[in-house]
Amino acid sequence: MKYYIISGEASGDLHGANLMKAIIEKDKQAEIRFWGGDLMQEVGGVMVKHYKELAFMGFAEVVMNLRTIYKNINVCKKDILNFKPDALILIDYPGFNMRIAKFAKKEKIKVHYYISPQIWAWKENRIKQIKRDVDEMYVILPFEKDFYEKKHNFPVHFVGHPLIDAISNRKQVDEETFKKEHHLSNKPIIALLPGSRKQEIKKMLSMMLKMADKFKDYQFVIAGAPSQDFKFYKQFIAKENVKFISNKTYDLLSVSYAAIVTSGTATLETALFKVPEIVCYKTSWISYQIGKRLIDLKYISLVNLIMDKEVVKELIQNEFNEKNLEKELHKILDGYQRALIFLNYFDLEKKLGGKGASKKVAELIIS
Repeated sequence: MKYYIISGEASGDLHGANLMKAIIEKDKQAEIRFWGGDLMQEVGGVMVKHYKELAFMGFAEVVMNLRTIYKNINVCKKDILNFKPDALILIDYPGFNMRIAKFAKKEKIKVHYYISPQIWAWKENRIKQIKRDVDEMYVILPFEKDFYEKKHNFPVHFVGHPLIDAISNRKQVDEETFKKEHHLSNKPIIALLPGSRKQEIKKMLSMMLKMADKFKDYQFVIAGAPSQDFKFYKQFIAKENVKFISNKTYDLLSVSYAAIVTSGTATLETALFKVPEIVCYKTSWISYQIGKRLIDLKYISLVNLIMDKEVVKELIQNEFNEKNLEKELHKILDGYQRALIFLNYFDLEKKLGGKGASKKVAELIIS
């Protein structure tokens, strides 16, 4: 069979690569053409465009790059028609992928959507497009199945979360070796995950680092995003017990005692590594006010959303301050609170459906 895969972000590249491996394992004659990144390229197939050429974040940046975006969409459509795939597989990235789904449906190409757009959080009216243009939807969060099937009468496949595979398949790290390699002391590590975008990091990291003077028995390690270099982070680091490690977030989490994490997928990754965490988020006043009106959710972290209760503390906007952060950090370093978090983390992993998301999706697409 011929497969055309479109992923437009780093996370999509990871999940796309694992899906490609599973497809090739099941279908030895598989021909794959894709939009993705380095991880997908390592697996094989033919790359059409790298996701770095597609990543425009924020309203202003999107508007400034509209010509490039529409040009990419047209290139993609022509390439799909030339390739004539048996299956078009779209991975998240809804702004681009929903347009391609509409085109493919008209061309009678089977549309598979892996990792649903988060329409349960906002833009719920996209359900009309999904019902019209998507043949098969593969969801990775347990509550998404009820959302689609009970609320919108649209059947979907719950396949489990691909992060479970990504984390369990990685090479194990020896704590002593890791600390030696990165010039860390023997103190327990508190990992700081301030996000990946410059604007986000600036808002979050300064407050996170205020904890370094208050918790001298721990060392604080900043998880540097691959998209930013050390020069950018250097302005924030002026304390003895603060270190910086770039592009090794999973290795760092595997040896951490606790973490302070900016809201996003990293909150779920931290939980799957069984690291007690505080989830933080702060944006501009106007963005927060707009967001509050557009998004109607009880929680912002995936951990709490999946469990439908407060498993990890969320400090949002004005609550994200020095006093609250210190108080909550003391709590997650305490034995009793840690035990409660660990119990909830194990339940969370069960809810996520265990291992094998990529294999399940590959089997369903091929069948």
